[in-house]
Amino acid sequence: MTTDITEITVIGDDDTGLVANVTSLLFERGVNIEDLDQAVRDGVFRMYIAVDTSEMVCTEETLREDLRELGDDLGLDVQVRFPADRETQQIAVLGTKESHCLEAIFEAWANDELGADIGVVIGNHDDLQPLAEHYDVPFHDIGDEKGQQNEDELLDLLAEYDVDLIVLARYMRILSPNVVFRYEDRIINVHPSLLPAFPGAEAYRQALEGGVRVAGVTAHYVTTDLDQGPIITQRAFDVPDDADLDEMKRRGQPLEADALLEAVKLHLNGDVSVHRGRTSVRENGSEYQLGLPEEVDEVTPDRPVDGIGDVLAKEQ
Repeated sequence: MTTDITEITVIGDDDTGLVANVTSLLFERGVNIEDLDQAVRDGVFRMYIAVDTSEMVCTEETLREDLRELGDDLGLDVQVRFPADRETQQIAVLGTKESHCLEAIFEAWANDELGADIGVVIGNHDDLQPLAEHYDVPFHDIGDEKGQQNEDELLDLLAEYDVDLIVLARYMRILSPNVVFRYEDRIINVHPSLLPAFPGAEAYRQALEGGVRVAGVTAHYVTTDLDQGPIITQRAFDVPDDADLDEMKRRGQPLEADALLEAVKLHLNGDVSVHRGRTSVRENGSEYQLGLPEEVDEVTPDRPVDGIGDVLAKEQ
């Protein structure tokens, strides 16, 4: 999405007339709709609207307030993000117990590689609190004794820290549509398999039991369909004959951190976009490692390919 586009996200219980009410208000104020997408999941209605406000007949604050009042009348939560709201991006990192992905993100942040601020770390256990405190970043534990998350508290924290991007750094909980819809295309997860293979829990174990020779990891945008969001980056590694689960994790965890960090940089720099469930990389794509390193090309066969065989071609 280009930086001069204003983004409006509407969330609430599904009902008739919601789209018409919101779009009519925008029309009356001279706001031009560039793109609109809506969905309903588990009774939760979500509408995303990309608009051009350059010729609107009111101020930004008036539009924001009018949409808020309309939302109150209809029982909707309406979020408006003007271009200026996205100049300094705030990151919330969610984690459970594993530290490797969070550590990589913190190191990149400390080295000024992100161009954004890590505003908060949120966990469903307190294991990562010492690492957050080391980097002087607020930490909040929203889990109960079993690690079950409190999503109301999560949403309150995301709003309090004015979060632009949510990074799931091995966060072992599924986010409901009520969270995902509010931050669609702004939640990045890393999964320990080469999606779409082996989605869900225990992906490394699934790969071992499946007898794969090559396994890997995937960083992707989160959608309401588990581990099926648009893929951003992937990394792969060989699986030895004698590999066990510990060996899979030893090989995979550094790649998890690497793939996740690369995906975060792509997003923050505005170099990746999503269209119809697929990502595409802008002209700066050559600066990133999306999949295997370039060195692999040197040992990858480039012939033969389907068509007239080389032998026949030489005889002609």
